Amino acid sequence: MNDPQDPTSTPAPTPTPLTIPTTEARGMARTRKPGASDAGYRGRTVWAVVCGALATWTGLGLTAAAAWLITRAAGQPPLSALSVAIVAVRACATLKGVFRYSERLAGHDVALRAQAAERGRLFAALAPAGPVRRGGDLLSRMVSDSDAVQDLLVRCLLPAVGAAAGVTGALAVAVWLLPAAVPLVAAGLLTAALPVPAAAAATARRWARRTAPARAELAALTADLAHGADDLAAYGATGRARAAAAGAAERLTALERRRARAQAAATALAVLVQGLTVLAVVLLARRHDAGQVTTAVLALATLVGFEPVLPLPRAAEDWVTARAALRRLRGTAGATPDSADSSSGGLPAVPGASPAGPCTVRVEDLTVRYRPGAAPALDGVGLVLRPGRRIAVVGPSGSGKSTLLGALAGLVTAERGGVVLTGADGRALRAGAGPEGEAARRVMTGLVTEPYVFHASLRDNLALARPDAGDAELAEALAVAGLTEWAGRTGWDTVLREDGGSVSGGQLQRVALARAVLRDPAVLLLDEPTEALDPETADGVTARLLARPAGDRTTVWVTHRLSGLAAADEIVVLEEGRVTQHGTHDELVARPGYYRDAWECELLAGGLAGVGAGRD
Repeated sequence: MNDPQDPTSTPAPTPTPLTIPTTEARGMARTRKPGASDAGYRGRTVWAVVCGALATWTGLGLTAAAAWLITRAAGQPPLSALSVAIVAVRACATLKGVFRYSERLAGHDVALRAQAAERGRLFAALAPAGPVRRGGDLLSRMVSDSDAVQDLLVRCLLPAVGAAAGVTGALAVAVWLLPAAVPLVAAGLLTAALPVPAAAAATARRWARRTAPARAELAALTADLAHGADDLAAYGATGRARAAAAGAAERLTALERRRARAQAAATALAVLVQGLTVLAVVLLARRHDAGQVTTAVLALATLVGFEPVLPLPRAAEDWVTARAALRRLRGTAGATPDSADSSSGGLPAVPGASPAGPCTVRVEDLTVRYRPGAAPALDGVGLVLRPGRRIAVVGPSGSGKSTLLGALAGLVTAERGGVVLTGADGRALRAGAGPEGEAARRVMTGLVTEPYVFHASLRDNLALARPDAGDAELAEALAVAGLTEWAGRTGWDTVLREDGGSVSGGQLQRVALARAVLRDPAVLLLDEPTEALDPETADGVTARLLARPAGDRTTVWVTHRLSGLAAADEIVVLEEGRVTQHGTHDELVARPGYYRDAWECELLAGGLAGVGAGRD
């Protein structure tokens, strides 16, 4: 992308690669019957809940038995009088460890499986639309926000179950030892378990709406710095980018600091309630002359009963944060807040049906302006892109070529006019944001951003475009991109490391091109697909792309290099945001204008020396 005034063409970071499920795993996920693994999830979750409750009860029993044993032993009774308590202490200590370990094992197993499935659903929702969001923000959603699924179980559900078990256990001990203390114990436990977490949740809810976007903003700006350092330096924007990132970091730090104060206050309040309740229980037991043993056991049992209750304020805050993250995930997938179950974090399919059959694209009086008062990047552009046509878009840098492609892909907001996609069934969709734009983007997409690869094999990186593609189709896409020899030498399973570090810039560009070719949408958009290639390789890729049977596929190609465009059906020339010429290669070469001047410059530069000799 080479248009300086176009945000879609200015240096943008390549999204940080993520390890993704293999093609086989994605295929299994697609073919799995609904509910096939839900029963397994439910079983593991129930087992984790049961083990958590048993661990809390055995911990309470351990404390009560140990307190009784110590205070009773102080009177030096016969050993036989202490044998049952000794066995109870040993049994509770052993079982507590077993149950706690089982709870952690089952709980984290379910949480990690659910998290992996959530990321798979998120990626499946995003893949049809292509890379349409900033890499740092998308990375934040794929990693940080999807952790909310894990937090819901490990940090919310299990602590809540433990707290309920602690409350019931402490009340049971109070009923057994001193019924008069039951209202006092219940009041203290319920105060720490209900109003305090509710207050913490209300406080956290204010920060959650601001913290998650702030974290995403910082991730995006950090990605800009990390992956666009060279381009930022070339444009003299490094200082501004650093200042923006520093400002985002300071804002996030301030939010986190305030949130930490609220968390500390809620925890301190719960601890204060715990201390006051235990003190009141001791005073009540002394007033009822309950005895030293009963008082010690009741006091320690009440104290231990509060232990699983104390984390509830943090669990309530985590619940608020998790819900905010899940809403962001649903927004990423193009869903409305009410279209999915927040308790499960499910991401529904992107709503809206795409047009059927051959598609006609109409660009109607399209005007795009990136800043108020600035010159328009596109100024009243009108075009009709008919099915089966191969259309090249050329023009000087800054003429609006990438802006036009961004508008077709729905990545650019128009000031006036727009892009309408009409299918053979008469269904019309307007490119842009929202469900309608997402539906249009599924059939009008391609290579419209910086090339990117994930930390996965070559096969899996290609299969992102079409997970059901066979080896023959993958090989055909590689052949069009000119990567057959390289793929045969390195192998299909070679891992493309982060940022494409294991391949050259030209190979990275062609892997992305092969993926776009494999996707084969009804309207294929290609923005400078041969930009990083040498002239000979670029001409070969151009020839193979234009030689592909078009059928009903429309191909829109932005390029600076004119070699091979004689095979294009139409050529659109953009200058200063306006269409100044439109025709075939021979028609444009025959009349004065930008295209003929650029063609003659290529001939003089030797880029088309062979063609030029043939014409002479």
